Amino acid sequence: MELRLHDTLSREKRPFVPLDAKNVRMYVCGPTVYDFAHIGNARPVIVFDVLFRLLRHLYGEAHVKYVRNITDVDDKINDRAARDFPGLPLNEAIRKVTEQTGQQFHADVDALGALRPSVEPRATEHIGEMREIIERLVKGGFAYVAEDHVLFSPQAMNADKTGLPRYGALSNRSLDEMVAGARVDVAPYKKGNTDFVLWKPSKPGEPSWPSPAGIKAEGRPGWHIECSAMAWKHLGEHFDIHGGGIDLVFPHHENEVAQTCCAFHQQRMANYWMHNGFLQVESEKMSKSLGNFITIHELLADWPGEVLRLNMLKTHYRSPIDWTMKSLEESAKTLDDWYRLAADVEPGKPAASVVEPLLDDLNTPLAIAALHGLRGDVAALAGSLRLLGFLSESAGQWESRKQQASGVDAGEVERLIAERTAARSRKDFGESDRIRDLLAAMGVAIKDSKDGTTWEVAR
Repeated sequence: MELRLHDTLSREKRPFVPLDAKNVRMYVCGPTVYDFAHIGNARPVIVFDVLFRLLRHLYGEAHVKYVRNITDVDDKINDRAARDFPGLPLNEAIRKVTEQTGQQFHADVDALGALRPSVEPRATEHIGEMREIIERLVKGGFAYVAEDHVLFSPQAMNADKTGLPRYGALSNRSLDEMVAGARVDVAPYKKGNTDFVLWKPSKPGEPSWPSPAGIKAEGRPGWHIECSAMAWKHLGEHFDIHGGGIDLVFPHHENEVAQTCCAFHQQRMANYWMHNGFLQVESEKMSKSLGNFITIHELLADWPGEVLRLNMLKTHYRSPIDWTMKSLEESAKTLDDWYRLAADVEPGKPAASVVEPLLDDLNTPLAIAALHGLRGDVAALAGSLRLLGFLSESAGQWESRKQQASGVDAGEVERLIAERTAARSRKDFGESDRIRDLLAAMGVAIKDSKDGTTWEVAR
């Protein structure tokens, strides 16, 4: 069975045929490092980690290159730096914010079981590539200089007759629809309403670099050009897969396509565009104003990362997901079962019943359903779970992590169970019941059997 992926550009599920089977290349838009990543940010991390694992399974670990960028130059970063470190020069404050937030992001996504990408470029390390692309666009007539800005012209792209894609093809919008549906920056120096910034002058104290296109004043890049430059540097002018959240289709990915294809005279930037759907919390859009804005870091204080991972993968990546406490509790119970069965088992080859749904546009819900049918073959279960990024710990480590996440003191639980066992031996059932209720209030469920009393963290 062949791998088939849904391509946002063609709006169909197509067989995946890499440009070079010995060098399969994927780019995914990463974080802007100014704050803790929220649970919606975790979705593309987990989705494209599964795809990365699947591609490595199919083509070999040495033949897959995964690039996920870090945006470390952005207005939000500047604002956060000025707020958190008012006594420092802005550039120094920005460095502190990006370093701290980058470390937080890595710690969080590591806990989710995500492999590190092959390359994790930072925008500030690729200013030279950005300037070169901008120079190419100005020379080709696709961009122009106005009041120390460089702007890209979608009208110029669509007027070109050399085989370039149509601006708006990815998001399936006309230029008029883009003007009506987008927040368009109004500026007197813009030739067209849909023109967007490739380069702009820096404000006093902000990060700045020598400008392209003959501009004397120093400046800084716009957001969209950053990903075009980093993808080009590490994957080339044309590569296999570009991924990200559905919210990035327009304007970010549309503008990436435009910049890259016009700069290098390519019909495509990526052969397959993949986008994950939105995330809601308890059936409502996540927002700070509703009080349901949840960071990965906050969730990891209460749940092991693999619970969050499973909870995400129970919904197909292109469908909206409703993040609920009930679903988290169910995911935790499922993982408890898998860890008891397979954590300490030598993994076998992943089962075909699990791999085949993944080959059908990453159908993780069907793959997870197939896992439940492998209870009689724990080696295949272990191998299949590891392919999906689970069973990173031993059964004992898993139980310990659950206890830590729930705040349960294992030593205190064992002491209370010993006291309860003694009370039962002397037939003091009132005291036995009191201790049982105390353990329940601590979030501990106990089970008595002929072999003694066992316990687990209740969810």
